[in-house]
Amino acid sequence: MASHEASVVVDRPVRTVYDQWTQFTTFPQFMSGVERIDQISDTKTHWVTSVGGVHREFDAEVTEQTPDQRVAWKSVDGTSHAGVVTFHRIDDGKTKVMLQLDIAPEGFVEKVGDALGAVSHQVNGDLKHFKEFIESRGAETGAWRGGVDQDATR
Repeated sequence: MASHEASVVVDRPVRTVYDQWTQFTTFPQFMSGVERIDQISDTKTHWVTSVGGVHREFDAEVTEQTPDQRVAWKSVDGTSHAGVVTFHRIDDGKTKVMLQLDIAPEGFVEKVGDALGAVSHQVNGDLKHFKEFIESRGAETGAWRGGVDQDATR
């Protein structure tokens, strides 16, 4: 499993930034390689991705969610994928977003791409696109303020 980390400072309040992140169906608007995300339930999503010509579909579940602080998820089938994003208030109008993504590259092309830094480059680029997306809008497209207790998902 390969781990990738990135962070970005967004010129918006923590609540706005967090609320936007909970709108998984908007991810294709700022994440390259994500073609579609379907919201199955409050905590389950279905992802359709295409990265470097490799098409994948998998389901994921939110394993931990604390409003304005943290969202963690993992795949439940298909590709091995897990991540956590944390939100840190810098001041009333600035938020630091920190993302850690753990993936298991499959096949020769994905392993070579990961070794050459392609995944890290994409993660950094996607966070920058998220920053541009939320800053250009000025407001979140929606919100889910519910919590998910990590112990309850085990």
